[in-house]
Amino acid sequence: MTVVRTSVLPPYAAHLRVYEPLAAYPEPERAGWRAYAAEHGPDATAAEQSVAAAVLAEQREALAELAARTPRALPEKESGRAYLRVVDGVLYVCPWATRLRSWQALEELRTGAPVALLDAAVPPVTRVAAEADRERWLAGHPDARPWILTSRWEVPVHWFLPFGDEDRCFVPGGTGGADDGGAEGERGRPAALFYLVPMAQARRRVARAYRALREAVPEGELVRGAEQVGRWLEEFHPRSLVELDYGGLVHLLGPERLLADRSAGELEDGLRALRAGDTVEALRAYGELTVRWRRVSALRHAN
Repeated sequence: MTVVRTSVLPPYAAHLRVYEPLAAYPEPERAGWRAYAAEHGPDATAAEQSVAAAVLAEQREALAELAARTPRALPEKESGRAYLRVVDGVLYVCPWATRLRSWQALEELRTGAPVALLDAAVPPVTRVAAEADRERWLAGHPDARPWILTSRWEVPVHWFLPFGDEDRCFVPGGTGGADDGGAEGERGRPAALFYLVPMAQARRRVARAYRALREAVPEGELVRGAEQVGRWLEEFHPRSLVELDYGGLVHLLGPERLLADRSAGELEDGLRALRAGDTVEALRAYGELTVRWRRVSALRHAN
């Protein structure tokens, strides 16, 4: 169990994670994660518990790297750490894979940031070296994929497809205590909003949504998102767990909006209307959900 005391708020980013059962990892990797779990303990011992404290620990570690005397834009080696959940006596592992995710983040930065900002943040010589390292590593790991996807300033609407409203779990921030599972920050237990479902259920929901969307709006943004999420989920063990974590967005949205947020349920209602042939209601539900999250995303431009 990770215990974090900090006044630093996490970045405004949401995360889509897959936790694979320990048995899904081949030896000697399995033995390594078993030893890691024995040393560190699980970050959550029940489905309704959040891993928010462990997320803060990962982000503090990344911040320490950037603030070091010789800052490193990318890790020199892959992280040996993971988020750990225990559900019904089974240990589930979600490796951080920080180096792999850093390469992907650098690619996103390269394609989305102004050149002057990119060069200031990550000089060209560093980017060239990172790309060369990535190509060498991928040559030996052709099937590599991250267990964690990250979205800054918003939750992409298609990320809600694997979940239903009944999977929603809101954990208000608290002052810590015996029932906090040790996840106590300087200001108390971190608030969290997340969804957690078995992989089989997540795949069924995405596949059903994809079929309905492909028939109704084959060129729509949501059908492309459903295809992307579906393909990513197929990369993992069928007995895995899938989690959507609002992460640092809880600090952006605030407690009242978090309590009222039913995004997965609203999308589910829209898809139900679409399957019933009520296109008007489906479009209304999707439109309202999309507009609301675009307003959240627009806050990135606020000063």
